[in-house]
Amino acid sequence: MAKYFNVDGACDPEMHYMINLDSRMQDIKKMVDAGKYFTINKARQYGKTTTLQALESYLAEDYLVVSMDFQMFSSLSFENESNFVAALSGEILENAQVLPKETEIGLRTFLDGTAKTSSLQALFKVLNQWCRLSNRGIVLMIDEIDTASNNQVFLDFLAQLRGYYLKRRKSTTFQSVILAGVYDIRNIRYKIRSEKEHILNSPWNIAADFDVELGFSAADIEGMLFEYEADYHTGMDIEAVSAEIFAYTSGYPFLVSRICKLMDEKITGTNRFEKRQQVWTSEGVAEAVKLLLAEKNSLFDSLIGRLNDYPELKELIYRLLFQGKPIAYNADDHATDLLLLLGFVKVEKGTVQIANRIFETRLYHYFLTLPEVQTGDMYRLAEQNRPQFVKDGHLDMELLLTKFVEHFHDVYGDREERFLEEDGRRYFMLYLKPIINGTGNYYVEARTRNQERTDQILDYCGIQYIVEMKIWRGNAYHERGERQLLEYLDSYHLKKGYMLSFNFNKKKEIGVKRIELGDKVLIEAVV
Repeated sequence: MAKYFNVDGACDPEMHYMINLDSRMQDIKKMVDAGKYFTINKARQYGKTTTLQALESYLAEDYLVVSMDFQMFSSLSFENESNFVAALSGEILENAQVLPKETEIGLRTFLDGTAKTSSLQALFKVLNQWCRLSNRGIVLMIDEIDTASNNQVFLDFLAQLRGYYLKRRKSTTFQSVILAGVYDIRNIRYKIRSEKEHILNSPWNIAADFDVELGFSAADIEGMLFEYEADYHTGMDIEAVSAEIFAYTSGYPFLVSRICKLMDEKITGTNRFEKRQQVWTSEGVAEAVKLLLAEKNSLFDSLIGRLNDYPELKELIYRLLFQGKPIAYNADDHATDLLLLLGFVKVEKGTVQIANRIFETRLYHYFLTLPEVQTGDMYRLAEQNRPQFVKDGHLDMELLLTKFVEHFHDVYGDREERFLEEDGRRYFMLYLKPIINGTGNYYVEARTRNQERTDQILDYCGIQYIVEMKIWRGNAYHERGERQLLEYLDSYHLKKGYMLSFNFNKKKEIGVKRIELGDKVLIEAVV
């Protein structure tokens, strides 16, 4: 059976194109060798289960590994202590390859209900007896711990693990315990205990930091595509295609694999990309990104669902997207912490940023297609004028800016400065939405995102347009912006750039002008 790119569950190197995990396995094994207990907290579809399955095989030579998935437990399993003890005993009996006779008998009494007491304390006496009798260290791995995170019995289970960990010099216990999930269970007491009890003493405060990066680097993607290229001989520039995919995804595993899967299975054979050689190019990546952004999938559903569930998250994301205001990372801020755990944002140079271009663009689509937004004047005017902006499959960006200035002045010209400063850029994106919808995409360049300047990259039918949106801060600042835009055009190998300035000077000259600077052309629009 031919290999394929997988986005449905854990990856298997025998069946799927995937990155090489050896260096990650080595780093995690060092933690296991050192007897660390730790949690792998990563966002959904970030490779946690794939990592655990690979780790189980990697550790098998040196350790006895018992791996289970709390997602397989029923809700009744967490209803009370005896149910949980029975369920856990059953999983160990099913998954442990070798058990001493005493351990097997003890676990079966919990499972069939014949034990004198089915308490966690009694269970751990049996488990620690097993650890003492085993000729190899035992590693316990549990996936999908979020399933249990709101249950008191799970909190008590963690407390037992903690207690034996602290006295392991006197009593043999598990070599290592690895728990995997989205949320950090070191803060689980906050979720379960009463107001008076949840402040201190997390039962998982023994956990070591897990610093192994599960996200893909550009080099990781190259390795995966090298394997694909060996099978199909497309002639692709592996380094360039990998860099392009990484630029869109920042290495988010599901997004990387989904783009590759769309290129391989959905784009190949279409009118524009009849042959594989045409697909594995920059244009092919852009087409896959367009398909990805338009589809419904469980990751995007989770992304938008969380915003609808938590208004404070929605507000923070809105500020990041539209207001250009830097948000300093605060480890004690609950909203920021939750966004990090969910994978929506990342922290770079002490500030919070949207995690990747794909999420950013999808979030722009969400905010710009809300019913109350689409019924606005700017959206309606853009829709009405759309045909004149597209000529021979290309955007007439100069005309688009001209009409935007005209329409914006008509609709919002009498608004106060604060409105324009905080919402002006949002209205330009809103104006673009119905014009490029279904054909192009846009994203904001993170390197230039701040309160005064934002560079927007539009990709329309394989052609890129750079529009610098800025707040007018005087001639000197404006000239500096022109120089920066010229440098940016050089990095994208473009000869024409666009500048949209929101000017609050009452004597401003509204309109669009064309400026030639060396071998570059700047189209400057002033609102």
